[in-house]
Parts: sequence; C-alpha cells; structure tokens
Amino acid sequence: MLRCSQGHSFDLARQGYADLSAGRPAHPGDTPEMVAAREALLTAGHFDVIAAAVSGAVSREPTGLLVEVGAGTAHYLARALRPDDVGLAVDVSKAALRRAARADPRIAAVRADVWQGLPLRDATATVVLDVFAPRSGAEFARVLRPGGALIVVTPTVGHLRELVTDLSLLGVDPAKRERLAKSLDQWFTQESTQLLTTRLGLTRADAAALVGMGPSAWHIDPETIATVIGRMPEPIPATLAVELSIWRQKPAHEATGHQVERSTDSQLGGTPW
Repeated sequence: MLRCSQGHSFDLARQGYADLSAGRPAHPGDTPEMVAAREALLTAGHFDVIAAAVSGAVSREPTGLLVEVGAGTAHYLARALRPDDVGLAVDVSKAALRRAARADPRIAAVRADVWQGLPLRDATATVVLDVFAPRSGAEFARVLRPGGALIVVTPTVGHLRELVTDLSLLGVDPAKRERLAKSLDQWFTQESTQLLTTRLGLTRADAAALVGMGPSAWHIDPETIATVIGRMPEPIPATLAVELSIWRQKPAHEATGHQVERSTDSQLGGTPW
C-alpha cells in the first residue's frame, strides 16, 4: 500500500502497479490486444534503433530518477536504465502497466494521466522520456530537476509510409514538428534533434502487429487488414523514420502558460484522437 502525506492510501494491484489516477483518464489507453502486439514488435527488435538512441541520450545525463510518460510496456525505459538509476513507468492502460511492472526490478509502474497531472513532486526527475506519447510541457517542466533532460521521439511524415499507403492507415500530420514545438517551447528550449531511419523487412505477423498496436487499430476492420496483409509477399518493406529531440528547461522567468498537446503518436504515426 502507498500512502501520501495527506493520509490518502492506494493499493498495489496484484500485477504490481499502483493506480494513482485522479479521476477517470481522458483516454482508456491501449487495449490488451494492442499491448500484446506492441510487445511482440518490440521484442522482435524492429525498433531497436530507437531504443539504442534513447539509451545513448540518457547515458549522457546524470543518474537518478528516469520517468517515462505513456510508457506502455516500459520497453524503452528498461533499456535506458543504468545501474544507479531508478525508473517510473506512467501510463493509463492497465494492460500495459501489468507488463511494465515486470520490465525491470528497478521500475515502478503507476496509472496516471499526464493531462490530469503526474503523481510526482516538483523537481524530482533527472530525465523524462516521451516516446510516441502525450506531451504536457508544464508537467514535464514541473517534475524535472534543474538542468534535467526531456527526451522526445516523434514520427516523421515518412514513418512506415509503405504500410500507411498499402493499408490506408492513419498518417502523420505534416505539421507534427510545429505542433511539438508549440506544446513545449513555452517551458523548454530544444537542444538537439536527430533523425533516425532504417529499412525494415517484416513478416506478415510483424505487419499485423504494427497495425494492431497503433491508433489505426481503433478505426479499421481487423479482418480487412488481415486479408490485405495475407496477400503481401514477405518480407514486407517498411521505412522507420522518427526524430529524437532533447529539450532543456527555460529559466523560470521565461516559462509561461500551460498547454497540453492532446495527441498520441503511435508507431504508425497518427492524427490526434
């Protein structure tokens, strides 16, 4: 059981996570089927270039508390942890948190909605990770220590373009970079950006998992997708194309306003829900 200074108590679920959500989340998060598809794809190594880049960026920061928002299965957080780090995986999906709680003994998993506030004290996190996840510039700035790093991964317009075209999936907003800056630049300055690209060769099962773990899973008929994928010759080509950016807090007197970008980037890109 967890207890706060004001006497509120929160039970740990038997699967190992704590539900610290303040009211009903704005979105229910990934379904069990989406989480299973995500874990299959990540375990297969198709997104290892992202995990390696995130780990590399974290390695240049001081050790401490690493927080991943929209962590899903905590795949990227677990890969980035160093021996002296501890991790906190935050998500609204109970199905994802069941897996995140088992990702690494040093990771705690909590259910919370970034749009309603993170259950962290001010200036406690050394690094905040946001990989294809919702963004709240104000909350990220609040929980980061002075000098801490916000590491963000977003898809580019060309991300998985072959699947987007062949399967009529949701595409990436061409103004994604501008929306990212708008959601963060009141509190942060962009320190660097890195384009990550690689060519993927997918099995039909891989392609189905990619569709099943992204926002298109909410909008398309699974049987139709299965039929189309079943006709594709293997390996199915796809281009991974994302940007990794690192942000630092502005001095307090320069940071103004409160804005949350109410969108989620999936591995298939996607427009706001």
